[in-house]
Amino acid sequence: MRVLVTVASRHGATAEMGDVIAHELEEAGHQVDVIAPDEVERVMPYDAVVLGSAVYVGRLGASLRDLVERQGAHLRLRQVYLFWSGPVGDPPMPAGVPDDVEAMARATGAVEVECFVGALDRSHLNISERALVALTRAEAGDFRDLDVVREWGRKVAEALAVHH
Repeated sequence: MRVLVTVASRHGATAEMGDVIAHELEEAGHQVDVIAPDEVERVMPYDAVVLGSAVYVGRLGASLRDLVERQGAHLRLRQVYLFWSGPVGDPPMPAGVPDDVEAMARATGAVEVECFVGALDRSHLNISERALVALTRAEAGDFRDLDVVREWGRKVAEALAVHH
């Protein structure tokens, strides 16, 4: 199958998760394009789409929300998988699911939604991001488990093979 992997990632940690998923899809024999949400003109050439986003201040990335707004009707005609990262720390906080994750899943007809624990590197944050992190008392560090991401990528690859 031809698969688009598109991830809104401000500082690269969530994009790296998308790359891990893309690699698993390729290993399973799928043809994969990794394209930033702002650069996706059309999803029509793809059989399936993996959407990913970091969560900032309780919301998915604006570029991914914009892509879904532009291509929502076409996304609903494809197999869509949605993942997000955002909770950090031990235990991961915040524990809840942002409202727009559920709205995005409905808008795209996502067959599966997955949350991965993220990373927070304060040295990459701008002044307003630092203020928000201070307000939320988010714990800095890389809490990602790329093996869990890899496993989900394999699961998506297997599901796509069954539907092909």
